[in-house]
Amino acid sequence: MNSVPRSNQYDAIVVGAGLAGLVAAYEITKAGKKVLLLDQEPEQNIGGQAFWSLGGLFLVNSPEQRRMGIKDSYELALQDWMGTAGFDRKEDHWPKQWAEAYVKWATHEMRDYIRQVGIRFFPVVGWAERGGYDAQGPGNSVPRFHVVWGTGPGTVMPYAQKAYEAKKKGLLEMKFRHRVTDLMLNGNKVLGVKGEILEPSDKLRGQETSRKVVGDFEIEGPNIVISSGGIGGNFELVRKNWPKRLGKPPKKMVCGVPAHVDGLMLQSVEKAGVNIINPDRMWHYTEGLENWDPIWPNHGIRILPGPSPIWLDAEGNRFPAPYLPGFDTLGTLEYILKTGYEYSWFILNQKIIKKEFALSGSEQNPDLTGRNIKLLLQRPFGNNATGPVEAFKKHGVDFIVEKDLQVLVRRMNKLVKKDLLDYEKIKGVIEARDREIDNKFSKDAQIMAIRNARKYLGDRLIRSAKVHKILDPNAGPLIAVRLNLLTRKTLGGIETNLDSQAFNKKGELVEGLYAAGEAAGFGGGGYHGYRSLEGTFLGGCIFSGMKAGKSIAGNN
Repeated sequence: MNSVPRSNQYDAIVVGAGLAGLVAAYEITKAGKKVLLLDQEPEQNIGGQAFWSLGGLFLVNSPEQRRMGIKDSYELALQDWMGTAGFDRKEDHWPKQWAEAYVKWATHEMRDYIRQVGIRFFPVVGWAERGGYDAQGPGNSVPRFHVVWGTGPGTVMPYAQKAYEAKKKGLLEMKFRHRVTDLMLNGNKVLGVKGEILEPSDKLRGQETSRKVVGDFEIEGPNIVISSGGIGGNFELVRKNWPKRLGKPPKKMVCGVPAHVDGLMLQSVEKAGVNIINPDRMWHYTEGLENWDPIWPNHGIRILPGPSPIWLDAEGNRFPAPYLPGFDTLGTLEYILKTGYEYSWFILNQKIIKKEFALSGSEQNPDLTGRNIKLLLQRPFGNNATGPVEAFKKHGVDFIVEKDLQVLVRRMNKLVKKDLLDYEKIKGVIEARDREIDNKFSKDAQIMAIRNARKYLGDRLIRSAKVHKILDPNAGPLIAVRLNLLTRKTLGGIETNLDSQAFNKKGELVEGLYAAGEAAGFGGGGYHGYRSLEGTFLGGCIFSGMKAGKSIAGNN
């Protein structure tokens, strides 16, 4: 056994080298205390799944918003959050407090805090989860999705750099390929961690690594931070925790996170008596694509759509409002599953895909990720979408491109090997929608939503095509996209107080045990409630990691 028996060697052990863990380590080492950082993956995966993100952060009343003409406030943001979360359980006591605290922090302190490590923003603020209900219902009333200049790597690597700086100072030690399997407890006090050493791996970032065990370890420490992520890469756990309110779990899904997002650490701490709440609350997307160039098993990519594509179910019925592209992820997921099928369709044209399609993921946005202004300035010009979108259009199994609608529908049926779609029916749906374009006013909710979106400068510049007829031959060719269900986030997790201290199943704080990031439901055991406003996942990792780190740093 590889053992570190001295209890005073580390002031804290952080389990998980993702964004939340790195932020916690940053706060602890900044106070001059020593940290051991453990992770089951090799060092090339430092930063975890945050590295692969688009780098969106939820901020309120920021200078970026004000420059875009957006009027936002703490009161409006909290109204949106609470209307979106739908807190309705006894277990929501701490999650609700975390939600209020995060919105306050995102309004007043967050921007300055992250700028201290060098994080900067792309100037156009995105409008995610637009809702489509009344003022007190789900969704963002205004754009709040701030994309980090450098996307996921631009968000997580500044904190990784701080970790390496602390390592040089002798304040941080890293042990990769160390998989924690057990907490060491004495009554209700944490003493350290036990686990297995996995064989070294030279796999590239994100690729699935070996689980061959070559040793074990036992390490003592007075404070433990669990920041090991969620369950999105473990379909067995996703299906086990699938909410009954959504019916049976889907048989086919694509995976939006690497295989190491396996939820095993959550199972371990639960067995040790730590309280996990809201495990049935999850955040999965409805616009998933099978990645034609996968990095991890069953790799899925999410489309970040603008408001214009026609959205049809598997039998060609148009989705009703508010189930429009980019409006209500959870509501749309529930609607799709009630159709009896596990996929749906977008129909659009080249003019729409060029202006409105973005793909989630740092590797799918080389201009933003690489901070390449020259490449970024190519987006508004020409007829093509971004390079990654055009590559999916060419190589992706879910894409069909045709000039003729009848041929398009025939190929849609061929792709799913069922004649579910009727050409005349789909033609009628699209022509009815196109007739609504002839006037500046309309009864069609989607047309009204597009026109509303284009009143916002950011959408008009880069995210919303000018209203036009989908069957206009000058806007073609026509494009159909099969949309798969895609796993992503765990919204529930370890119950914590506002200092990120973890509770046991008796409602008592476990002395020395903390949780942060997705393992803690991004704060409290699920500060999103049932739904996310987006930008709140990375934001929650930073906020909860900061809270855990500051709490330990101030604990003498």
